Amino acid sequence: MSHSIPTYQLQAFSSYNHAPAEVYFPDYAAKEKPKIPLDRPYRGDYYKISLCLRGRAELKVNLASYTVTPGCLVLATPDVIKEWGYLSDDYETLSVFFTREFITTNNAATGKLRFFVSPVAHVLLLLPEEAAGIAASFRFLQQKYHTPHPERDNILKSILNSLLYEIGDLYCPAAAPRPTGATRGQVLATQFRQLVQAHYRSARSVSQYAAMLCVTPKHLTALVKQATGRTASDWIADAVVLEAKALLQTPALPIQQVAASLQFADQFAFSRFFKKSTGLSPTAYRQVG
Repeated sequence: MSHSIPTYQLQAFSSYNHAPAEVYFPDYAAKEKPKIPLDRPYRGDYYKISLCLRGRAELKVNLASYTVTPGCLVLATPDVIKEWGYLSDDYETLSVFFTREFITTNNAATGKLRFFVSPVAHVLLLLPEEAAGIAASFRFLQQKYHTPHPERDNILKSILNSLLYEIGDLYCPAAAPRPTGATRGQVLATQFRQLVQAHYRSARSVSQYAAMLCVTPKHLTALVKQATGRTASDWIADAVVLEAKALLQTPALPIQQVAASLQFADQFAFSRFFKKSTGLSPTAYRQVG
């Protein structure tokens, strides 16, 4: 039996109404809804941006707790661990989902909009005028989403790109120069992080990822440090620790099974790694958590 945290594809949310694969604007009033346990830790292989209109919700992203209230912008990037707690009965949002491929194929927005790479906050409380402007853009996108047109997909992509740049300005000071494109180091760092999320259970050395990217470990370390401010080893360890912490929050799951899920040789090897990374043993983490 697998004890890994599930990763949901965009189709898990959109397939029930045959929505397009790249961009999806959910209809929360629809009678038929995806049956996905979002109140348990999960990942999503997609981007999601939401604006809370009313109500209140409790959200954990990478184990950090957020309260979502009207005017809050919620940014969910691929691979982060999410868990929705309390949702008030009147909770209402405007939301859009889109795939990694949309970002990759549409003017390399991850290089230009750096808030996608490592958001400073996954929940951002906007000023009233900012929230009103984002809501207007969301509603325009929603209108075009439901309007038949021969070029509908291209129209949606164009509007969504505009929305992304609008949101990017909320995360970055207006006076800061906007990068004109992703550098080689930024592209390599993004590829590295994607590989880490895919292979961190079995690949824990920088040399393994350097081989996948056809560069030397020294070169990979330098580029990742320059692009992200953190070492490649830090990113690898953090991915393992984050998954371990989420799994350890299930008291009924023995530490031995957590170690096996993360492909450690045994419980003792896992405990040494976890304590070195966090300063606590797995048992102590459970007690204080």
